[in-house]
Amino acid sequence: MPTWTTRPASPFTPSGEVPPPLGSFRDRLRTGFGLLGPRRPRHTLPVDRIDALSLPIGDDGVVAGVNAEGQPAVLGVNRPTPYDIVLIGGLWTAQVLALRAAATGARVALETGRAQHWTHVVQAVGGGQAGMTVHDVGRVPPQGASASGPVLVIRDCGMRPPRGRVASAPWQSVLTLLPYLSPVAPRLMRQALLVGVQRVSPDEAAEIGRVLGLPKGEYEALPGLADGVTLWCAERNRQYVITQPTVMSLVVV
Repeated sequence: MPTWTTRPASPFTPSGEVPPPLGSFRDRLRTGFGLLGPRRPRHTLPVDRIDALSLPIGDDGVVAGVNAEGQPAVLGVNRPTPYDIVLIGGLWTAQVLALRAAATGARVALETGRAQHWTHVVQAVGGGQAGMTVHDVGRVPPQGASASGPVLVIRDCGMRPPRGRVASAPWQSVLTLLPYLSPVAPRLMRQALLVGVQRVSPDEAAEIGRVLGLPKGEYEALPGLADGVTLWCAERNRQYVITQPTVMSLVVV
């Protein structure tokens, strides 16, 4: 007679009653007992070390680069409220932000007078389909932004961008790129909720410091910023961010 190895009594069977033996592999699956998984030690953490536990998770949005501590610096461009951004700096940084915004699922509308400089960016997203579209200055149509379809409008319209037909709105942020400080820059900076500044001349740095209320040490450091470094200024926060190329952003280098 064959012998069977029986399981100990289960909490789901009456006390003292021995469950029926499990024979074939099919029997084990039918009764809910399949292959046994690997046995590994439990991951434990002493109570006195809980305060040291941290996860590198910040706000959701577009990764603009890394901060001085090497942590991701995230721009939350997809918001339920209007959000205006001004970037005084180079085209490359705006292109990287456009690519990364599209990668998060946002639609990107480019308003530019130099469409040829955006060709490779549009092709990288998918040939100018719904993900990223290019429009002449003053020709951006209504975008129909929503919570399920946020939009980032990037205005690359030179030193004196005209008033846009499409303004910031719920789930529709607007980033205005200025190649350098222009006569309209102070007004745009005051209206924006976030301002990014890259390397500028000493005179421009002093004016930016006055408009944004920067400490002397911070605005005097602006002329010496390295390539790819941006000082992002919000109402109550300022942070230096280094934007580095990734596989996606290499197409615009």
